Order: sequence, then structure tokens, then C-alpha cells
Amino acid sequence: MSASRSATVRRLTAAGAATAALLGATALPATAADHTHRTHRHAVVISGVHLNPEHRAHREHRNRLDHRAILSLNREWVAISNRSRRAVDLDGWTLSDRHGHTYTFRHYRLDGGATVRVHSGYGRDTRTDLFQDRRSSVWDRHGDTAVLRDDRHRFVDALTWGGPH
Repeated sequence: MSASRSATVRRLTAAGAATAALLGATALPATAADHTHRTHRHAVVISGVHLNPEHRAHREHRNRLDHRAILSLNREWVAISNRSRRAVDLDGWTLSDRHGHTYTFRHYRLDGGATVRVHSGYGRDTRTDLFQDRRSSVWDRHGDTAVLRDDRHRFVDALTWGGPH
């Protein structure tokens, strides 16, 4: 191989190595940032749903929910789980169905590794159970989609069951 040809090959090899190093350096932070974002986004998920088997609320004559109706609505819930080790502040997050019924989390922090059930009916909020205080079922047992969004209205997770969507 001639000296000038050898020098050209070396320059091209060096240029290629420099380009690869530059691309690798710029791609590395983007990949790390994307991984961090994805891990955070998927840390909180809709982990289950339990549908109201009766799918209706029994009412008293004075339009108040009776005890059976409250129990029936409280058997309908969606579970939200935090798969990370760190607690996540859910204040302002929303859980909604395909018809737009929306529950907004208020002043609730989900511990790492914990699960909370969001019931449709009435009750006293605890660390493991939250209540929407609704008078009727939210989730359609024949087919629905539960959608979880963060406090900036960004999609976090969804769970679909049953009929066409």
C-alpha cells in the first residue's frame, strides 16, 4: 500500500472513530434520560380491577343510598400499585373511565411497593383504600377502560376489559 493511501485510510479511520465517539457521547445522556423517564412513568400502574357484580345502586325513597347499595358500590374498585421503592405523590392525579367519570387524588402519597384500592362508593379514606363517594357504579362490567394520568394530565397507564373499545 502506498504511503499516501495509508495516510488516507488512517485519517478516515480516525474520523470515523471521532464521529462514533461524538455520537456515542451525545446518545448516552439521551438514553439515560429516556430510561429514567420510562422507569418513573411505569413505576405506578393500574394493577387490577374488581367490578361491581350487581352493577346498580339500590336507593331508599328519600334518594339516599341504603346500606346494601353502599356495600355494593364499595365492592367495585380499581387497584393502583407503586412498583418502585420510592413513594410517589399522587396529588392531582386522575383515574377515569371511557365515559369521562373522573376521580382526582387529593393529598395522597403512595408508598414504594404499596397498593391502594379506589372504591366507587362511600367510606373513610385510609392508606390502602380511597373512596370516590359516588351514588352509582363507575365501571362497566361488560367493557370499559380505566385510565390513570399524572398531575400534568400525562398518560401513565390504562387497563381495558370486556367489549369493543
